Amino acid sequence: MPDAVPDGTDIEVSGERSIGAGSIGLAVSGDVRFVNLPPQAEHWAREVKAPPNTVNLPGSASGVFVGREDALDRLRDMLTDSGDAAVTQTGAVHGLGGIGKSTLALHYAVRYRDAYTLVWWINAEAPELIEAGLAALATRLCPHWACGATAEERTAWAVAWLQWHPGWLLVFDNVEHPDRLRPYLGSLPGGHHLATSRKATGWHTIGPTLPLDLLGPAASADLLCKIAYGRRTPTPEQREEAEALAAELGYLPLALEQAGAYLHQTGKEITAYRRALPRMLSRHSEGTDPERTVARVWNQSLKAIRERDPLAVTLLNAAAWLAPDNIPRALLTPLAPDPNGAVDAVDEALGVLHSYNMITLSGRTFSVHRLLQVVLRTPVPGTDHSATGRTAAEQALLASLPPSGDPLSATTRQGDELMPHITALATNLPPASATDTTIKLFDRAAIQARKAGQRARAVPLFEAILAQCVRVLGDTHPHTLRSRNNLASAYREAGDLVRAVPLFEATLAQCVRVLGDTHPDTLISRNNLAYAYRQAGQRARAVPLFEATLAQRVRVLGDTHPDTLISRNNLAYAYRDMGDLVRAVPLFEATLAQCVRVLGDTHSDTLISRNNLASAYREAGDLVRAVPLFEATLAQRVRVLGNTHPSTLISRSNLAYAYRAAGELARAVPLFEATLAQCVRVLGNTHPSTLISRNNLAYAYRDMGDLARAVPLFEATLAQRVRVLGDTHPDTLRSRNNLARLKAVEGEAAASPDASKGS
Repeated sequence: MPDAVPDGTDIEVSGERSIGAGSIGLAVSGDVRFVNLPPQAEHWAREVKAPPNTVNLPGSASGVFVGREDALDRLRDMLTDSGDAAVTQTGAVHGLGGIGKSTLALHYAVRYRDAYTLVWWINAEAPELIEAGLAALATRLCPHWACGATAEERTAWAVAWLQWHPGWLLVFDNVEHPDRLRPYLGSLPGGHHLATSRKATGWHTIGPTLPLDLLGPAASADLLCKIAYGRRTPTPEQREEAEALAAELGYLPLALEQAGAYLHQTGKEITAYRRALPRMLSRHSEGTDPERTVARVWNQSLKAIRERDPLAVTLLNAAAWLAPDNIPRALLTPLAPDPNGAVDAVDEALGVLHSYNMITLSGRTFSVHRLLQVVLRTPVPGTDHSATGRTAAEQALLASLPPSGDPLSATTRQGDELMPHITALATNLPPASATDTTIKLFDRAAIQARKAGQRARAVPLFEAILAQCVRVLGDTHPHTLRSRNNLASAYREAGDLVRAVPLFEATLAQCVRVLGDTHPDTLISRNNLAYAYRQAGQRARAVPLFEATLAQRVRVLGDTHPDTLISRNNLAYAYRDMGDLVRAVPLFEATLAQCVRVLGDTHSDTLISRNNLASAYREAGDLVRAVPLFEATLAQRVRVLGNTHPSTLISRSNLAYAYRAAGELARAVPLFEATLAQCVRVLGNTHPSTLISRNNLAYAYRDMGDLARAVPLFEATLAQRVRVLGDTHPDTLRSRNNLARLKAVEGEAAASPDASKGS
């Protein structure tokens, strides 16, 4: 069972995504031969005029349309711009299924139909469908002839009519292969062609493209509210919930429309819909074309992709269980059927997925739309894509984890790359569904995270492991108790003391009852609870527990056992926290001497002890001994643990603090600024260690006389500490006192000119 060891501040790491989308463009291309028409049919093709307002648009464009006005204007400019090759003009909208390509094309057609002699919508998913759409145009314009003609003749007639009568708009919806439009584009120079396609590639030889991206956050919430609430104005709370739901739906118009229609019909609150999001994704709503539901849209793309490259579907189903961003290409190579050509096969398969806008490629990595991941993870009766995708993801991750014996620097680098994907798998895992492979993966990843000082990142893994231990071994099995301790430690390292302390208390009570009062695991549990109490500011409860643990370890394990050294260090730290340096300093000195003799000069616990002794010297005002000890500790940690290990960040912060205490602000401030930036990036803005770092930087600014930067930093720290630690935590009280004194100084500085005027 791992032991918690205090070391000043605890610091941890974390990570982040983007998505690509659509295009619209112009095209001119080659010629084609159609069947020969009878002379009478050719006559009708020349002489028949299209009745006013001849359109065949699907549905109506009278619905809600937000966030696309700029795209609509750009599309109009593209289709009306006359260049040297602009006799035939074509727009091609491409993007991820559900992005709103067809909706944009439909609104364009409706808004500008008076500018055209005819507007004709054609399903262009396959060549035969294009021909059928043109044949339908012949039937509309010349029914008396078309009813007796073959399909090929009707298609040829429509092309002839379009050649004789310029000024029309053809909309080719859902083009699978851009090359299939070439015959029509080259033969029909007298109007505008607007195509929509899920494919991002293949248009460069046909014409320019216009990217169509996701809706923005505000426009997404507008769309959702207008559909869900109709003419009613949403309350501020409803608007806030709509913004949250829009973010969860990835700002995807199709998903927003489906969600809004469901909410409008059922009257259900958005909060309830968000809870049931995975189940709702496959639900159809009246008034929404079932072919346009999220799952059905993406299923259509998957069918086409499977025909081209089955491996592409395997990779996509696996990626559904990973984090949406920064998925390494190399991670998926174990899923290729032939290990010898795995890299090339994976690259080709990802290229197919990219061409259908199912993923966004970015160098060595790629990303997947969050909502697509949810759809692919949701089980569908009669299919096994969800389960097989999860199994593939587990196999790929397990194969990619570095061996436990690899150097810490190498495993940390790989862990940084893989951990977001392993924790995403753990977070998305259905209850009680972990397999032996799942737990093996989580266990190996959790061990590496602990060794790298990144246990806080692995919270979902520890939660899944504990749930599996309880289910398989029972609530009080020794492995379950260790697992519970590890989860509590992960909560503590993540700054979540609200969940950590009760879990440590429960673990200690169970250890005492099951293992006995002096069992090594019980002593570890007692030490960890004491440390959590100290971190929560409950020093009156922490010190007696540290004293009891040290006494028991000396008696049971001996005076120089590594666990005894940990307890001695922890008790000294608790004394220091209480301001009792008379007892703390000698205990730290004795601990360091024993650590060097027993563990070696660069052991992690020796480095912790050296850091803590330096802190005690600093608090005792002995900077002559403190600063060199901090510098030595930082240098050793950089060399042994790496530049961004949590303990290295602690040493950097402590050295900056010592420089400040020594009046060397020119050295202290840049070090404080760098440490705060790393804490924010790695731990988040409100982690306790980030708050300490922010507080220390504010102090340094104050010492420089830079109150304009110091006061806002103190105010931010106080507000965050109240929210995170509570109103009566010692650190909160310290922040409140610091801010009050600083504002008093600021007030005196502001008042002094007036006072001098009055005298």
